[in-house]
Amino acid sequence: MKPRAAFLGTPDFAVPCLTALLEVADVQLVVTQPDKPQGRGLTLVPPPVKAYAEQRGLRVIQPPKARDGVLQRELADLALDFALVVAYGKILPDDVLRAPRLGCVNVHGSLLPRWRGAAPIQWAIVSGDAQTGVCLMQMDVGMDTGPELARRTLDIGPNETGGELFERLSTVSGQLVRDEIPRFVAGELTPQPQPSEGITHARMIEKSDGVLDFAQPAQAVHDRARGFYPWPGAFTSLSGKRLKVHRTRMVARSGKLGEPGQVLAAAADGIVVACGQGAVRLEELQLDGKKRVEAQAFLAGHPLAVGAKFS
Repeated sequence: MKPRAAFLGTPDFAVPCLTALLEVADVQLVVTQPDKPQGRGLTLVPPPVKAYAEQRGLRVIQPPKARDGVLQRELADLALDFALVVAYGKILPDDVLRAPRLGCVNVHGSLLPRWRGAAPIQWAIVSGDAQTGVCLMQMDVGMDTGPELARRTLDIGPNETGGELFERLSTVSGQLVRDEIPRFVAGELTPQPQPSEGITHARMIEKSDGVLDFAQPAQAVHDRARGFYPWPGAFTSLSGKRLKVHRTRMVARSGKLGEPGQVLAAAADGIVVACGQGAVRLEELQLDGKKRVEAQAFLAGHPLAVGAKFS
């Protein structure tokens, strides 16, 4: 007989976990964020978890608050064995965490205690981490502070973007749920307290975080551009116009090669730009109001001489 469970999650990252949970548990309820207005017409759009859950015929609720007692009563009335939380988007109070018999467990997209918080996948890349992963943990009232139950580790590719890593970690998260939730319910996983060393926090991302600072080393510029792709994206300016940088690559040059932001070369394969140390190649760009294009097409419409400067 499968254990009785609820699932709390909101974005598409959480969908593979819900899929896996349906294989190993009897999902009584799905809890997700309220629909949000999108587009010029402000049309209400359901979260990806809601859309998927309704396709599977699951009961869905969207409480606007987690601390008014409504969610606690919903969970308590179902006599649940546990609840699985994946990128739900609200901090859960103690009464909600204690409502299921075995409490609530969470899948988090980092190797805790590194990158607790809202945007662990992007900040891992922006900070130049070589590895990341996903953790299954027993939840407490802190922000991603509960004891760890299981983990999976992944290497981060040198050119991997935030969007690409998001997809890989989402898939691995589903595998983690499929493999480890039955062991958790059976009492086979021993919670391990998180170490007190190595704690970092992944704050929420702001649009301004995408601004490129060519005074930084080339590796830092490249990591920021790929880490914040597709959102908020990487930005610079050229001749007073905002320019979005969709793809960069490291250039095999070291040391100080020119003034930060200075164009060192402009060819079909990209625009080489000097950084504080080394250089990066901009391979795909987009001026405000224009289409995103490869460097060759960009240069055909906007020729750049060596010595021109991004700022």
